[in-house]
Amino acid sequence: MRFQEPKWRLIAVLALWAFFLSPGAIVPGHAFAQAEVVRKVKTRVSPSYPDLARRLSIRGTVKVVVVVAANGNTKDARVVGGNPVLVNAALDAVKKWKFEPAADESTVTLEFDFQPKRPAE
Repeated sequence: MRFQEPKWRLIAVLALWAFFLSPGAIVPGHAFAQAEVVRKVKTRVSPSYPDLARRLSIRGTVKVVVVVAANGNTKDARVVGGNPVLVNAALDAVKKWKFEPAADESTVTLEFDFQPKRPAE
C-alpha cells in the first residue's frame, strides 16, 4: 500500500512555500535582486588590452554587473557577457573604480568596448 499524506499537509506546505517566495515576505531593506542604479564614477580605470587579443585582433564588448558598496568601493563584479579573452582585463579594471558614496549599496551595469588600435602611420 502506498503512503499518502493528508491533503491539509500538502495545502499547508504549498501555502508556506508561496508565502516565503512572495515579495511581501522579504525583510524590509533587503532584496534578492537589485534594479540597475546609476552611480557617479569618481575614479575610472581603463582596462588594458590583452596581448593575446591584440595578436589575434579580437574585439568586442564585455558586460559587467558591479555591486557598489555604500562607501563607493567595488564590492563584487560579475561578467554577464563578452569574449573570454577580454573578461579578465575588464574585471581587473572595474575592481579599481571608485564611485560616489550613497546611503546603501547598489548595482551598476557597465560595458567595456575593446577595439584593437591601428598601427601608427
